[in-house]
Amino acid sequence: MNDPPALPASLADHPTLLSRIEAHLQTLIGDLEPPPPQARGRGALPVLPALALWSGLLVCVVRGFSSQLALWRLLAVQGLWGRTYEIRHGAIYDRLERGTTAPLEALFVQLTQALRAHLTPYVDHTLAPFATEVMALDETVLEKVLRILPLLRDKTGRDLLPGKLATVFDLRRQQWCRAQVIADANEREQLHARDLVAGIPTKSLILCDLGYFAFAWFDDLTHAGYWWISRQRSRVSFTEVHTFYQKDGICDQLIWLGAYRAARAGEMVRLVRFPVGQTTHTYLTNVLDPTVLSLHEIARLYSRRWDIELAFRLLKRELKLHLLWSAKPEVLSQQIWATLIIAQAVLALWVEIAGRAQVAVFDVSLALLVAYAPLLAADGLDPVETFVCKGRMAGFIRPSRRTQNKAPVIPPEDLHPAPPHLVTSRPARYPPGQGSHPITPATALDFSPPQPRPLDPTCRGQHPRRSIASASS
Repeated sequence: MNDPPALPASLADHPTLLSRIEAHLQTLIGDLEPPPPQARGRGALPVLPALALWSGLLVCVVRGFSSQLALWRLLAVQGLWGRTYEIRHGAIYDRLERGTTAPLEALFVQLTQALRAHLTPYVDHTLAPFATEVMALDETVLEKVLRILPLLRDKTGRDLLPGKLATVFDLRRQQWCRAQVIADANEREQLHARDLVAGIPTKSLILCDLGYFAFAWFDDLTHAGYWWISRQRSRVSFTEVHTFYQKDGICDQLIWLGAYRAARAGEMVRLVRFPVGQTTHTYLTNVLDPTVLSLHEIARLYSRRWDIELAFRLLKRELKLHLLWSAKPEVLSQQIWATLIIAQAVLALWVEIAGRAQVAVFDVSLALLVAYAPLLAADGLDPVETFVCKGRMAGFIRPSRRTQNKAPVIPPEDLHPAPPHLVTSRPARYPPGQGSHPITPATALDFSPPQPRPLDPTCRGQHPRRSIASASS
């Protein structure tokens, strides 16, 4: 596949995109990767500095290159920021295969921390003010690899999937918070979800789709002190306990998940249901007090779970993660982390433009930002300033076409309060393979990739009962 024409070198010098990354790399690489041996025999081939390797990898992602060979051409032919390196193209392949992702993971953590502070003026505090953080949890499966390695030539179908990327996404700041590369694309979501969530402070709100639906998962989140919202899976039995509101197909009530003794959740949850046209929407949450989180807000918050899907599209389509550079796991992981780092910088520009233009973040075209920001920077223009000043005229800023929240608003005076001292816990019994696995939350937000722990599917932990007052406090 032919690489696209390279952008001018001035892109690399633009302070809003790569200079901060280069500065972090200069301080990180020396500590995280050992220097090459000093004693070198006569005629030895030159050594490629680690800083040049990782910086070149990031520049290739920015410029839309799609192969390891393009990285070699950048370093050996075009030059990286005014310097070329006399290396063979095979040296790039060998170096990436022998390398680790530790420098890129550490850079991701430091860059995320710096951008979190930078984006403080633009945080969306209207999302669940009662929660410490608002996070979306989801995975994306990587594209199939080509059968070029001998061990892959007999593989077909899902066996060619190299793995998946599990992430936590900060909805208030539109930033990746944590990420983990998982080698087996067929593993269940819950196996790694607890390790990802453990880096989030308590009282945070977790939004997750039906792939995470499990009684033990919901109970573990509640026991760890997290709030959560999920859609309800069809044909899941439940027992009604108390109805706050029910009229014209609109329902807000407390229930027990699992109506039979063979499988039932241990913690009471709240079910809300409402029709929109011919479709009925049903959500579950452990926020048991409708005055803290209304039906209308539940629907609005869950619709924001789609933000993480847009971020995945940024990775795969705009930053070309769908074009995998190699079938080797080490090189794949390096490409993934390099793409995540660039995505963080792009998303930060996106949020800053929306904040300075005083528009909703989705009114700014993310695809056009990726396409035009490098070109503007190459011409010596500030992409942020240009998008803010000329965005409406150029169509960079336009009304978003996202579906609007059509959930009904229930007047507080129409809600029937729950009985006092209502017991909201009971002994749990989980289906086979869905054992409880306690979560130990972090006291502060942890951006580092989690270290997976093996789960014991036979674990059936018992937890003390709690009242509705403590559940909503």
